[in-house]
Amino acid sequence: MLGATGSVGGSTLDLVGRTPHVFKVVALTAQRSVEALAECASRHHAEVAVIADASQYNALKERLSGSGIEVAAGASGLIEAAERPADCVMAGISGAAGLGPTMAAVRQGRRVALANKECLVSAGEIFMEAVRRAGTELLPVDSEHSAVFQVLATAEPDAIERIILTGSGGPFRTWATDRLARATPEEALRHPNWSMGRKISIDSATLMNKGLELIEAYHLFPVEADQLDVVVHPQQIIHALVAYRDGSMLAQLACPDMRTPIAVSLAWPMRMDAPTKRLDLVDIGQMNFERPNEQRFQALGLARQAMQRGGMAPAVLNAANEVAVEAFLGKRLGFLQIAQLVAETLELAEAKGLLGEATDLDGVLAADASARRLALNVLRKERLPPVH
Repeated sequence: MLGATGSVGGSTLDLVGRTPHVFKVVALTAQRSVEALAECASRHHAEVAVIADASQYNALKERLSGSGIEVAAGASGLIEAAERPADCVMAGISGAAGLGPTMAAVRQGRRVALANKECLVSAGEIFMEAVRRAGTELLPVDSEHSAVFQVLATAEPDAIERIILTGSGGPFRTWATDRLARATPEEALRHPNWSMGRKISIDSATLMNKGLELIEAYHLFPVEADQLDVVVHPQQIIHALVAYRDGSMLAQLACPDMRTPIAVSLAWPMRMDAPTKRLDLVDIGQMNFERPNEQRFQALGLARQAMQRGGMAPAVLNAANEVAVEAFLGKRLGFLQIAQLVAETLELAEAKGLLGEATDLDGVLAADASARRLALNVLRKERLPPVH
């Protein structure tokens, strides 16, 4: 479990802990949460616990002293954990930090349950080529992509007309632009349906999350960019739909709970018990759908453009967005300025010739680092246009 103390890690270990006779935990990792990692490793009898922040190695070693659990730290420790013999690696480290360990897991040629967006957003072509070369079984964990995966089943690529990802619209779905300009981090973190980490909650509020999911879907499924779409569905009961050339449209439905797609990725092609709320369609009564407003939520359009541009545009988009979200959470940037900062970073990167193709992971990481520097320069120089 790469990222054991995050939201995906917590949901995964909840499922694993309910069936200890089925699952054996090999390795658990965390960024810097020593106490939480040590508690998880002890409770699930992990073979090894890895703390990414190397300065926390001694603290973790002391905390697990006498337990028989191995302790490692740093980037090399994460890679080693990902390479340990296991039937499945749950890739739940968020951000660009998850690229290296997840790629290491892919190269082992086993099942990788993918909950890290950046592998596909920033390094889609390189990552998928590594998957093909190693013969890795890649199962998506995002609820939307898991839904598409389940609905497609054995469908032939030429039978698919469209793939439609749904989104709740976030906490600001009905807000006017002038009110959005005054939105606070506290308001943006109040997602109507899902319990998620801070960064992904902000991405949901800006609709950047849906844009990143479009890029992921482009790499995961046998479709062109113009066959992908987003529909706002506030209830978040339908997670994705696939339209076929015979006029059929198939959908996957479930209550909003990450344990459902995680259970799919752990047990596929079988099904396993998950303690999730069951759907009652009569109780739900009705479901609503609307088109996303890309005038108010410009991040979605920026992501679509980056997907169509290709090369390192998605990597730059993602890096700039991470800088912008962190600045917004730190109250150094307004809500509408998140998309503005991303747009200006993309323009500067294009002008500097940084959006070309990368041939390996080092090239992706270099583009990511350059984009972060550009975004930070934009932020420091306050060169953003005024918010209207």
